[in-house]
Amino acid sequence: MAIAGGSASGKTTFASRLQALLGDAYCAVLSQDRYYIDQSSVFRGDGENVNFDHPSALDFSLMRQHAETLGMGSAVEAPIYDFASHKRSIQTFRFDPRPVILLDGTLILNDPGLRELADHRIFISASEACRFERRMSRDTRERGRSPDGVQRQFERQVKPMHDQFVEPSRTFADEVISGETGFEERLSAWAALLREGASRPSRE
Repeated sequence: MAIAGGSASGKTTFASRLQALLGDAYCAVLSQDRYYIDQSSVFRGDGENVNFDHPSALDFSLMRQHAETLGMGSAVEAPIYDFASHKRSIQTFRFDPRPVILLDGTLILNDPGLRELADHRIFISASEACRFERRMSRDTRERGRSPDGVQRQFERQVKPMHDQFVEPSRTFADEVISGETGFEERLSAWAALLREGASRPSRE
């Protein structure tokens, strides 16, 4: 199942809460964030020479390979990426297969290969103002970024890439869900569907 949407739209929250409803033994989240290419040697500053919001910043080939391998019932060695240093660790994380794998990330639905692998596709939508406020809070608190750097990156990279790649990919979604309101009803519906293996949840 693919869960996409803009940066700080609420997609990762939706994915983690859905995973919690289904349980660790039945469901796991494979995050796009693991697959950033190590560009620490050329990074000069947020919003400068490295555009982390462009599809080329991610190793989608490896993510597709891992998603396909998990779908066939085999474990993979998933990358570990450090957002503070912009480095990919030499260590990996053993990711075991589950009946349900949630693919979480801004550009998941932009990638044809990942779209093809996903039985279900969700797009989490939130206004630009909401996404910027959440990103500012997250990146300064959790990723060691400065407020000026966060704003510069959002204006020069996050917003343009969202408009060019992320927002258009919502057309591939089976359902668009607001990331600014509560998820409870849709989470329950999707959890029930995934437990049963049905085609898609009812809105009735």
